[in-house]
Amino acid sequence: MMPAVAQTPAPGIDFIDPPDLAALAAIVTAQRPIALGAAVYDRMARAEAFLETLVTEKRCVYGVTTGFGPLASQHIDPAQGAGLQRNLVYHLASGVGAPYSKAQTRAIMVARLSSLTRGCSAVSRSAVDLLVTCLNRNLLPVIPQKGTVGASGDLTPLAHMTLALMGEGLMWTGDSHAPSDQVLAAHGLQPLDFTGREGLAFVNGTAAMTGVAALGNLAAQQAAQISMLLTVLYSEILFGHAEAYHTSLGQLRPHAGQIQAIQWLQQFADGSRLLKPIPARPPHIDAAASDASGVIHEQPLPQDPYSIRCAPQIYGAVLDVIAWHGTVVTTELAAVTDNPVFLCETGQVIHGGNFFGQHVAFASDALTTAIITMAAASERRIARITDASLNKGLPAFLQGNSTGLHSGFMGAQVTATALVAEMRSQAIPASIQTIPTNANNQDLVSMGTIAARKAADLLDDCFRVLAIEALCLAQAAELRQQAGHQGFAPATSGFVRDLRQISSFLSHDRPLGHEIERMALWLRETAGSHFST
Repeated sequence: MMPAVAQTPAPGIDFIDPPDLAALAAIVTAQRPIALGAAVYDRMARAEAFLETLVTEKRCVYGVTTGFGPLASQHIDPAQGAGLQRNLVYHLASGVGAPYSKAQTRAIMVARLSSLTRGCSAVSRSAVDLLVTCLNRNLLPVIPQKGTVGASGDLTPLAHMTLALMGEGLMWTGDSHAPSDQVLAAHGLQPLDFTGREGLAFVNGTAAMTGVAALGNLAAQQAAQISMLLTVLYSEILFGHAEAYHTSLGQLRPHAGQIQAIQWLQQFADGSRLLKPIPARPPHIDAAASDASGVIHEQPLPQDPYSIRCAPQIYGAVLDVIAWHGTVVTTELAAVTDNPVFLCETGQVIHGGNFFGQHVAFASDALTTAIITMAAASERRIARITDASLNKGLPAFLQGNSTGLHSGFMGAQVTATALVAEMRSQAIPASIQTIPTNANNQDLVSMGTIAARKAADLLDDCFRVLAIEALCLAQAAELRQQAGHQGFAPATSGFVRDLRQISSFLSHDRPLGHEIERMALWLRETAGSHFST
């Protein structure tokens, strides 16, 4: 459950400028309040006055004096305007399936608010104030996840958001739902009363995919950070070579993500006495020890398996995808994704496609690939560390107490494999699944919200795989310590110590399902505070 709003809130986040990912996280997670200043109200008022002039002059304005979509050829008397807006919300509120989480709902509301406050949507102050008040009081609509193709943005989920603000939908109360008119009344709030084009303005745009993608970006950053910490711990347990993280590798192949990955890997490995140090010069070969054919057999490998050696390259590419995804989402948060848009300075009403979610769709599909890659790399580390033929002397499945009677992490390793296999089955891009709809008015659609939702769901399973790995590596590290191997890096040893506050050493077999879920939640929400990056 999200924490209650503080009695003395922190200073409000001003929407004079669009929120970035950090501001969105503060609003969604820390429930920082939102404040709209005079400049925001002024630019919204100018657009609203412009629309009023157009209506008074009986101009043809899409969605105000016309029907919607293919029905825009039907002109509507302005006197029917409020009913037109209500009917838009009614017919679009056709979403199905499980609702978005509370955090996702807050992010969706923030994304829609950001677009509306740019001053190009011609909405009233009272309508926007209600959205702000509901956010600040944590009054959250119940929004079904399924039913949008991301074409005119997210018409269906945003219609459910708007329906709740109208007092005709559902809102969260604790972990259950209640009629929104009751919730609003309990807080002394009047439901949304349409003027102008509030219905269309509230449902038009990419807010659902953008809000979900924004939270996905933040979670993916956390997953990448934890993955690299676990990689270092894994490397220490297997006595890997520190030179895999050499700064020169980034300089010679200067992808920004690889350079950042090397910096993080070095930081996590700093102080380790278990990693093999970087030699000043290659070691000599003792030619006198060779056999008649000139071969010296069974010497130590001079380099590690790819799960250690290629970590900077794997996570460097992951970080670059996350960074690009973040840039797309940040730009989308700053965008006006309405149609039409009202340009007060030029007196124009421009009809276009800023609501089309292709940017977010492509970025989310790319993020999906990065997420699956992180889970697959974690699964390979789990497989090696639990395999007695590959883990350099550790017991099979990391169970050192009556092995055979107890099976250790055998079942958990299978779960990790199953999770990755299921994740791979979701790898096909959503953005290529366009299906014409809306009487072929929407003859191309983006599927951006499906792509963003899929990435979010895959992140849940990615953290589960990382949780299994964290449990395995903590066990392996302590088995090494019991065998006399000391010298883990402060970052990795501190991580194991903190992990042990919620999960004990596996001395005897026990059910691990709930423990994996708890660990996944800890990695996602808490673990990042236990080490510096």
